[in-house]
Amino acid sequence: MNWDRIEGNWMEYKGKVRERWGRLTDQDLQVIKGKREQLEGKLQQIYGKTVDQARQEVDDWAEKIDSAT
Repeated sequence: MNWDRIEGNWMEYKGKVRERWGRLTDQDLQVIKGKREQLEGKLQQIYGKTVDQARQEVDDWAEKIDSAT
C-alpha cells in the first residue's frame, strides 16, 4: 500500500491501527499522525520490538489493509 494514502486518510486508518495495536493510546495516535516512522517507533517503545520487527509488522498490516479495501 502507498503509505501516503494512510497518512492522508489518517482519521480513517487510525482506528484500524488501534485495533491491531491496542496498547497505543489516543495520545500516541495523535503523535503518529499517519507517519510510518512514528508508528514504528511507538511499536518499538511500547511493545519492545526491534526496528526490523516493527517495520515488518507495519508492512504486514498495510498489506492486509490494502487487500481488504
